[in-house]
Amino acid sequence: MTEPPSTLLRRRWLEALLPEVAMEGWTEGAAAAAARQAGLSEGEQALAAPRGVIDLIEGFFDMAGERARAALEQEDFSGLRVPDKVKRGVLAWLTELEPHQEAVRRAASRGFLPWGAGPALERAWKVADLVWTAAGDTSQDYNRYSKRGLLAGVLPAIVLYWVDRPAPEDLEAFIERRLAHASGIGRTAGQVLKPLLDRLPQKS
Repeated sequence: MTEPPSTLLRRRWLEALLPEVAMEGWTEGAAAAAARQAGLSEGEQALAAPRGVIDLIEGFFDMAGERARAALEQEDFSGLRVPDKVKRGVLAWLTELEPHQEAVRRAASRGFLPWGAGPALERAWKVADLVWTAAGDTSQDYNRYSKRGLLAGVLPAIVLYWVDRPAPEDLEAFIERRLAHASGIGRTAGQVLKPLLDRLPQKS
């Protein structure tokens, strides 16, 4: 599939920007310097990232997500329990982010600011959807949204733990604990909400 010009320009911009993010952070100044280095005109910048740094961060995570999706399509999940499939999906995503771990740390810190919270939540939902889809979940009911919502809710904690570079076995154990906690919340919420949802009038 041919990529749109905006995606190609954004990738070119990110290639120049990412080496600087570890030192400068995801700042407008760093983005402007990288655009000059990449030879992007003002019009090309507007096409690649109309919202500036927010779109560049989105592009960075989208690229990692696409690589993780491609890697997971090659995985053999047969014989694995659902929690192990989900854990493997999360680890695959983190692996694709590994070369730019400090850029992730900087993006995470922006995500907790008021003007970054919305985009950060959207990113977490995208990753949760990627992971659950790779795990084989095809539900279209309440379960679809609850599974993704619960995973999206624990991803920030997993990322903040991961950026401190824990040992692989410690990271896996941490992910397992967070997933188990989210699963427990999901079961409790389902016991409360499902009977209520079942009583709602069904659309014809």
